[in-house]
Amino acid sequence: MNDTTQSQSDDSSDQPKWKPLTRTQRRVFGVLVEKAKTTPDAYPMTLNGITTGCNQKSNRSPLMNLTADEVETALDQLRNMSAVAEVQGSGRVAKYRHYAYDWLGVDKTEIAVMTELLLRGEQTVGELRGRAARMEPIADLNALKPVLDSLIEKGLVVSLTPEGRGQIVTHNLYEPHEMIHLQTKVGSMAAAAADEERSASSPPSSAPVASRPTASAPVAAPTAGPDNSELLERIDDLELQVARLQEIVQQLDARLTHIES
Repeated sequence: MNDTTQSQSDDSSDQPKWKPLTRTQRRVFGVLVEKAKTTPDAYPMTLNGITTGCNQKSNRSPLMNLTADEVETALDQLRNMSAVAEVQGSGRVAKYRHYAYDWLGVDKTEIAVMTELLLRGEQTVGELRGRAARMEPIADLNALKPVLDSLIEKGLVVSLTPEGRGQIVTHNLYEPHEMIHLQTKVGSMAAAAADEERSASSPPSSAPVASRPTASAPVAAPTAGPDNSELLERIDDLELQVARLQEIVQQLDARLTHIES
């Protein structure tokens, strides 16, 4: 091999393997990584398990209602990108695993951050730290900063607003038209928030003093409602348990068919 060929080979190996993904592909990919970290006993995952994870109500934005066929199509597409592989499970049930570490070129803390961004989209760095910490320990924002800096350098993360309080970041696996729309939306929101902050900090104009209001009956304090986030977590846990029971039934059915044949 001559020097030119060697140089071209080296340059090719330095190129990232990842590429933009569709919304469904991002959700499927994110679910595989998340469940590998949070429920390793149920990983690799069946098609039913992945579909349930894609449609769960907690830790997801936006909420989706994907069919098994849509999830299977996304899995086939991810397999063609070498991001996912199909493995043979017990009872001949097909299962799937991810190759996220190699495909994205990240370590275990970086993959936790990327997974939260894939599952929830744009968010503040404060929100991101708390959410990613459920998969890998991230003590505080100071611990998160070098992780984000590394991901930004790799082109995997984009900052949508300037550094500082309320900084918003997101992943860079959007398709080009999605990223343009997102940048426009966040930019408009940031401009509106800045205008509101300037208005709030400006001195109030002189106005006539309002007459003292007459006494009225005290307003009852609102009663505490149920913790919606806790209820959603419980629903998701039950859905995952149902999916795992379905897997067991499929495995037993496959074994019975094998015995009868």
